[in-house]
Amino acid sequence: MAVAVLTAGCERGSSAGPAPSPATPARNGCPSVLARAEAAVRRAERTDAAWNGPVTGPRAVPGKSVALVAQSMTNPGVAGVAGGVQEAARAIGWRVRVIDGQGTPAGIQAAFGQAIALHPAGIVVAGFDPHLTSQQVARAGAAHIPLIGWHAVGSPGPSRDPALFTNVTTEVGDVARISADWVIAHAHGSAGVVVFTDASIPFARHKSGLITKELGTCAGVRVLAEENIPLPDTSSRTPQEVSSLLSRFPRAWTHSVAINDVYFADAAPALRAARRKGAGAPFNIGAGDGDPSAFQRINSRQFQAATVPEALSEQGWQIVDEFNRAFAGAPASGYVAPVHIATAANTGGAASWDPPGYRAAYRRIWGAHDSPPRR
Repeated sequence: MAVAVLTAGCERGSSAGPAPSPATPARNGCPSVLARAEAAVRRAERTDAAWNGPVTGPRAVPGKSVALVAQSMTNPGVAGVAGGVQEAARAIGWRVRVIDGQGTPAGIQAAFGQAIALHPAGIVVAGFDPHLTSQQVARAGAAHIPLIGWHAVGSPGPSRDPALFTNVTTEVGDVARISADWVIAHAHGSAGVVVFTDASIPFARHKSGLITKELGTCAGVRVLAEENIPLPDTSSRTPQEVSSLLSRFPRAWTHSVAINDVYFADAAPALRAARRKGAGAPFNIGAGDGDPSAFQRINSRQFQAATVPEALSEQGWQIVDEFNRAFAGAPASGYVAPVHIATAANTGGAASWDPPGYRAAYRRIWGAHDSPPRR
């Protein structure tokens, strides 16, 4: 998501959507949809679910080195997955070099060039579109260096164009659906919702479209507005747009869904200035990475009620396992992590989502269970 900002134009957006009805929709306007949403949310909020990922695979291929090209190490999602790769590499006995692209196309291209020059066994494409580095991708292919993406393309699994052994991410449809279901369940089937997106990024536009579609399955939920605010402009534009929304929908606006948690960081000052309570309406959920600042807002009940986080450390371990499969001549695992909802009630004060079971499972697969990883 973060790298799409680099490659997409900063299209100036506007608010769109149907005018609100004069009266609030009837409470619980979709009994069957509400029951399904509540069940889905209960499953997604669990923190004790058993590991459902790989339990078999190749033993550790020894002596490998991996380079991770980061879109930007200031991006919490990228930094989190890089930490997971480093931890897993210690467990399997490999070396990792992280090279920071510093958030610019030129910086990412230079970082990728540096990675190839190291002659690693594999390269992680962390948080950016490989088309941005097509020349470097071609050079890696010519050198038979497998590439594994993290949020590099819109779907999980192997990719032919760009050529990735696999791409590690959750399913965008699952993330969109569960965030909308949380709104439906939290509102008991009656809500006025604002959706925040960046229409200049196809992936983000697709995600917000899926969110809106899912919200539309409940007759008691109205989408009051779809706010198109490019991600590079969130700090400058979101406070103004939120103030306008509060003026237009002072009572009707009960919930928000955003394609990334950053919108709520920038909405908080406007909500605070309007003397809205941090734990009150609008109740906000981020359908994004679930960075530490989002967890902080959620845990302190300050203008964000929930997020759909990526399990960043787990995904780092999965990347190492996928490389091990590539080095052993095995296919990609095909594993896609299930979606999770983090709220103040289930985080335990943590600043990230770190599900149980995966470290032990991967260590058993690799035969590395006798030497615990350093934390």
